[in-house]
Amino acid sequence: MRATVGDQLVQHGRVVGQHDKVGEIVEVMGQEGNPPYRVRFEDGHEGVCSPGPDTEIRHREARQ
Repeated sequence: MRATVGDQLVQHGRVVGQHDKVGEIVEVMGQEGNPPYRVRFEDGHEGVCSPGPDTEIRHREARQ
């Protein structure tokens, strides 16, 4: 999984009824776009994420 600053990180809900969490990658802490990432979520909090299999990266170029 590779990302750049400005890409979206989407953590899909793990159980029925749980909504996806969407955040913007504000810092790539790994080498060559690899995790971990510092992510700012829609509710304003930031966290460091090492994405798992329930996560996808939506690249900035693909969204425009």
